[in-house]
Formats: sequence, C-alpha cells, structure tokens
Amino acid sequence: MSEPSTLPPTGTPQGTPPEAAVMRMAPWLLPLAFLGLVMLTRSCGEASVKAVPYSTFLQLVDSGRVTEVLVSETDVQATLRAPDSATVEVVTAVRVDPALVETLRAHHITVTGQPSSGWLPSLIGWLLPLALMIALWSWLGRRFVGQQTGGVLNFGRSRATIFAEPSVNVTFDSVAGVDEAKAELREIIAFLKDPTAFGRLGAHIPKGVLLVGPPGTGKTLLARAIAGESRVPFFSINGSEFVELFVGIGAARVRDLFLRARQQAPCIVFIDEIDALGRARGTSMISGANDEKEQTLNQLLAELDGFSPDSRVIVLAATNRPETLDPALLRAGRFDRQVLVDRPDRAGRVQILRVHAKATPLDASLQLEEVAALTPGFTGADLANLVNEAALIATRRGATSVTIDDFTAAVERIVAGLATRSRILTRQERTITSYHEMGHALVAMAIPGTDPVHKVSIVPHGLGALGFTLQRPTEDRYIATRKELEGRLAVMLGGRAAELVVFHELSTGAADDLVKATELARDMVTRYGMDETVGHVTYGYPNGLMPAAAGLTAPESRLYSESTARDIEMAVRAIVARAIERAMQILTINRTALEDGAQRLLVEETLVREQLPAVVMPIEPRSVAVA
Repeated sequence: MSEPSTLPPTGTPQGTPPEAAVMRMAPWLLPLAFLGLVMLTRSCGEASVKAVPYSTFLQLVDSGRVTEVLVSETDVQATLRAPDSATVEVVTAVRVDPALVETLRAHHITVTGQPSSGWLPSLIGWLLPLALMIALWSWLGRRFVGQQTGGVLNFGRSRATIFAEPSVNVTFDSVAGVDEAKAELREIIAFLKDPTAFGRLGAHIPKGVLLVGPPGTGKTLLARAIAGESRVPFFSINGSEFVELFVGIGAARVRDLFLRARQQAPCIVFIDEIDALGRARGTSMISGANDEKEQTLNQLLAELDGFSPDSRVIVLAATNRPETLDPALLRAGRFDRQVLVDRPDRAGRVQILRVHAKATPLDASLQLEEVAALTPGFTGADLANLVNEAALIATRRGATSVTIDDFTAAVERIVAGLATRSRILTRQERTITSYHEMGHALVAMAIPGTDPVHKVSIVPHGLGALGFTLQRPTEDRYIATRKELEGRLAVMLGGRAAELVVFHELSTGAADDLVKATELARDMVTRYGMDETVGHVTYGYPNGLMPAAAGLTAPESRLYSESTARDIEMAVRAIVARAIERAMQILTINRTALEDGAQRLLVEETLVREQLPAVVMPIEPRSVAVA
C-alpha cells in the first residue's frame, strides 16, 4: 500500500518552487560567481591591454605605430595603429623622467617599470571577497535559524502537513480489523459529503472525535481513510509540534491551524498524539513549569468552542493514553465522541493479514487462519511486521513462497527475539536451562485451561533469554477467572520449581519469571479483589491510570494504612507460594517425564508439542501457610 503524497504547508505552491531550488544551489553559486568574475576580469585585461617596457614603448612611437597616447602621472598608455596580435590593441608602460630616458637610451639599456593598477581594482580586490564571505555567512545563518525555528517571521505558523484531495489514496478498504470503528466514523463521511441530508432532522455532527487505542492499532491510518473517503483536504499534525521553547508560540500555531482549516472548509484536522498537547493542567509540582503547554491547550479549547455547527470542519485526534487528557477537552461540545480502536480479534487479524499479504506469494497450503491463531494480542502494525519478517525468512532460504513454518519462525523472532547461537553456554548452564524450560512446559501441559505449549527451546534469544517456552492460545480471551490466573502463575514459576525439584538449588534464570509472577499476584490482590484476607477492594491506582484531578505525581499512590500494606504483602506472598508449591507437586509426580524431556531437549535444543513427553494430571494444591 503506497503512502499518500503530501503537499507543503499553505503558502507554498505545489512542487519544488524556484526559490527553493535557488536556495539549494546557493552554496555552489556563490563560489562559482566569484571565480567567474575573477576570470572575466583577467581575460578582459589580457585581451585589450598589455604592459611593455618603456623602451619598447619608445620604439613603437619611433616606428609610427602609435596613433594615440594617454599620459597620466604614473604611466603612459598608447593605442596601436595595427594590433600586434589578435588580442593586443593597447599597450601601457610606466612613465619615467625624460632626461633619464635619454641617458639610458644612449647606453642601449632596456627600461621597464611596474604599472599602477589604480585604486578601483585594488578596492574591488579587497571588498569583493569580503562581501562574498559576509553574504555566505548570512545565508547560512538564515538557513540554520529557519530549520530550527521555521524562521523568525514564521514562529506562529502551523506546521501541519496538508494532504490534497487527490493525494489521499487511503480508503476504508485499506483498513481491516476495526469494523466497529469504521461504522462509527461513517457518519462523519456522510456529513462532509451531504450536510443538508444528514441534518434534516436537526442533528449535527460531533465537533471532535477522539480515536483511542493501543499503539499500532491503526488510528492514524483510520483518520487518513476518513479523508480519502470524504475527498476533502486533510490537515495532519503531531501534538508535540505545537509546543516550542518560547511562550505563546504554541497558541499562535493553534490559531493559525484553525484559521487555515476554516478557509479550506469542508476539511478534516487530525492531531496525532494529542496527549502531548492536551495533558491535564495543574499536575506539575513546579509553579509555572507548564505555562506554554497550558496556554496552547487553552487556545485549543477556545478554538473548539468557536466552531459553529455548520462550519464543516471536523477535528480528529488520536491517543493511546486517554486517562492523561484534561477533562475539559473531553466534555460535550469538544471531543464529545470517543471511538475505540482496539487490538483485532482472530477474524480481524485474518483480514489484516490478507491486506498486508497481497504482494507476498503464499504457499498453496497456507491458511491465514492458522497464522491468526499464532498471533493473539498482535496489533495491525505487529501483523504488518510479521508478514515482512516471514517474507525475509523465506527469502533467506531461497524459497519462492512463504509457508506456515516461515510465519512460525517470524512469530518466535518477534516474541522471543533473534536467536543468538553464537552465545556459548557452559554444560551446567545448558543443563539448568533445559530443566527450567521443560518445567514450564510440563506444568502448562498438566494444568487444565492453560494455553497449549507450541514449542520449547534452549537456544538463546534476544538480549538475556537463554531459552523460551512458546504457548499458543486457541482463542481470544477477554476475561480470566481466579482459577485461570492461578494456573498462569504456576506455569510462570514452573522453571523455578524444576530447579528446586532437580537441583535443590536456585539460580538467576528465573528472575524475569519472578517479576511477572509478582506483578500478576499483586494485581490479583490490589486490582481484582481476589484475596479473601484483603477483601473485594482495590488499593491504589494502576500505573499510568491515576485521575488527573488528584494531582498525583507518583506512578502509584498509597491510599491505605501500613497494616493494610502488610496484609497486601502477605496475600501476594501467599498466592506466589501456593503457585510454586503447585508447580513442584506437578513436577514431582512427573519426575520421569521431566528427566526424559530435559535430556532430549539438551540433545535437540528445540522440541515441538508432539515431541514432549506425556504428563500425569495434577492433584489439587495444598494450602500454604505464610508466616
């Protein structure tokens, strides 16, 4: 899918203007002009005037070849009757005392002298290089300032990029996996195309639409598709481009942007990453630290209020952090409609894969539904990267089409990182890693309701992973029960449990597992209310989700007593302890399978599900008392 071509900002004609071409050539034109001027001066002087000895000048006079003589205080210039050559017409010589000349002529001595060049050539020789140097430095200075600030006179100009009507070649056909969002936004297209029919019952379109969703889900692409479907000018700008060092510049740019939008109505104004501009006011601990941002936000709020219902200017904005926006920005009459652009489900991922795989030759046996099953939680950008990685892997092995194995390898590379076989492990490290990864796999296979194990490997991947256990969900899940979360915890701690069962020793290989298990256990206690001791209460604000009105600057605020904090810590420890004991019980029962699987993994380094040993179903975990 080709990107739409962009036009320069308003005030600059389409295409490359002559002024821009001249400015690009200026560093070469100035030295060339100077060199040409010097060569022209020298060539002109050599072509018409020639300095000769004074005795030669007298000989020319005696021979009658001189027709006219121009005498000055320092030299004598004579015009010849017939040129000496094709170029010499005038000769010049230094003027000397006549008495001395007669004496020298009597002794047949050649008389020469240094003719004066006059004050004008000397002045030009000094001033011209100086003027050229000043002009060059002035041009470089103006260009540097223009690049840094847009020019002194353009501080308040908006930096929005305008996509002209024919250049926006993105439509809703280019956007897949967000059918609900497209249905919500079709009203905007209907209003821009036919406002009279749309408002026949007195309804008016929302002034602002906020696209909310995780990064990579296609919010910007969806905004461009709206412009492509409605065939109107599309102003695109990032929220950070409004903010400058000097106070007042951001507000001026907001005014300029909406002034230009009204002049080109009907049109669409799209502000990407609006959280850089619309962050809640009054959250800084330093007084006056955010004056520029707050003035810019105030101007944006005023411009949104200034739209009349029939202005036909639609403001779209996108963010992945709606909780940080100022409440005044989200009230009715401004951004009064929020459209969720979420991660696609399995059917949506199939649609997105079809869009990105149009130019990629796929194997006849490949079903994109199988690829979609491998990628739960992937966004549109992740799927585009997946198709590209799979195509690169197929290209490296010299294939003519992409197979399911290429997509599987691409998923492993994206999830686990690049395989680094050059990292040499000792035999002890390989043995510990083998038992660790086999512990994850066997616990996952033994607990009902967990995601099926797809592959186990002890090949180092990424920056620090010495191995991985890849699980492939069979379906998209949106909620999880307490039993399922406890099963996930046991799987996370299966590697640490295997080390305890086999070696009766601990290693640093479970560091990342412990971090994830602790975070999940704390969420179960503080966010989901899944512990009887603490109760069905939430404690603190989730990271990044605290309300702006509270004026909190810490990533997590404690709104409970020290005794409650101790209860939370004890509950988290109890949940983790139950999970690791459950994993140890499963591995103890399946000790033979653990030994066989680990030894086979040491030899083959990578095992798929069909190669893993069978496990015995676990017993119910015993209760654990935590001191």
